[in-house]
Amino acid sequence: LQMDVNKLNITLLRIFRQGVAAALGLLPQQVHINRLIEKKNCVELFVSPLNRKPGIAEALPSEEVLRSLNINILHQSLSQFGITEVSPEKNVLQGQHEADKIWSKEGFYAVVIFLSIFVILVTCLMVLYRLKEKIQLSLRQEKEKKQEIHLSPLPLQTSQSKTTNSMVQPEQAPKVVNVVVDPQGQCVPELKPPLCASPSPFRMKPVGLQERRGSNVSLTLDMSSLGSVEPFVAVPTPREKVAMEYLQSAGRILTRQQLRDAVACSHLLQTEFMEIPMNFVDPKEIDIPSHGTKNRYKTILPNPLSRVYLKPKNPSDSLSTYINANYIRGYGGKEKAFIATQGPMINTVNDFWQMVWQEDSPVIVMITKLKEKNEKCVLYWPEKRGIYGKVEVLVNSVQECENYTVRQLTIKQGSQSRSVKHYWYTSWPDHKTPDSAQPLLQLMLDVEEDRVESPGRGPVVVHC
Repeated sequence: LQMDVNKLNITLLRIFRQGVAAALGLLPQQVHINRLIEKKNCVELFVSPLNRKPGIAEALPSEEVLRSLNINILHQSLSQFGITEVSPEKNVLQGQHEADKIWSKEGFYAVVIFLSIFVILVTCLMVLYRLKEKIQLSLRQEKEKKQEIHLSPLPLQTSQSKTTNSMVQPEQAPKVVNVVVDPQGQCVPELKPPLCASPSPFRMKPVGLQERRGSNVSLTLDMSSLGSVEPFVAVPTPREKVAMEYLQSAGRILTRQQLRDAVACSHLLQTEFMEIPMNFVDPKEIDIPSHGTKNRYKTILPNPLSRVYLKPKNPSDSLSTYINANYIRGYGGKEKAFIATQGPMINTVNDFWQMVWQEDSPVIVMITKLKEKNEKCVLYWPEKRGIYGKVEVLVNSVQECENYTVRQLTIKQGSQSRSVKHYWYTSWPDHKTPDSAQPLLQLMLDVEEDRVESPGRGPVVVHC
């Protein structure tokens, strides 16, 4: 149009529709104005049949409409609008028609077929799932039948031997153990007490290994009680006497058959393990005021008979001699083959490196992460170079292995220097055991190789 479409009002649009209807030879009711297009300055129309049913708007094809259009009448009746072009456009109701076709007879059949296929697939999956459950149930029942083993009572006899400092083989009265495997596969030991043996002095609730170690107990310091402790006397305490008596009455050597039976029923081993007295040290047994400030856990203390003594910085300062560490015997009863200690704390890092230097340790083994839920160990080694008290630590190289990291260190004090290897086992899960023992065995082989290649040097330091 030459006329601006924005100036078209209702009256002009009615005149425009009547003029188009006259040019097409139709009634004005058959011509419909769809929209005004400002960008092209045009009017979009469509034509519907006269005999259309109510609710159905089937527009006539644009080619058919143009064939019946009389251009002369169009220009005469609508000369004021200045019509410049008449062109066919898409069917304005095409989208609606396509939507209506979806619910036609063909569309209905397509929906029915789709739903039928969906129901068939779901039914097949349910049948397969039920078959899988039945197969698993039958396999489980067969396995339970195979585990229904009835063992006759085994009299466990032990020989008498004298108690030594390194091994206890006490006198043991005959004990009868019945092992029964119930249908659920659980081993239930039935222990018959000996006729002439004193009952165990310990009856404790079964607890996990971590609770027995005490590593789930957070550090709580009572500084008032640490300042005044009783003098330590190197004599067996009543607790130690009771524990020794129990070990003397309960220890025994298993035959191969008894060992196989015990492995077949791990619950029996767990029950026996729970009866072993816990080796907790009374804080009063350590005659060092305020030693609790150097303990990560208040219930895990070093054994006074085998703990590591640091050379004092001041003869009157007994706390400077204390570190939570113990010597451990090695294979064949070798004394001081290892040192077991806690993960260094921020106030014990200098003590740790003083111990490594004092004991001339060739290897350090770290079996913990720095933080697992709570802090387990501080970062006590430097990235390149660090000084801890009187000990200087240099990191020469770092080797990343699959389950652990190896650092080659050089430690110096004064004019002397030594080489130390640091193994950090990073795959040990918190409060759990590793899924496979192979990485740990490889670590042990590497550590043992380094220890053998360092003759004349001190114990291997291990901490968690």
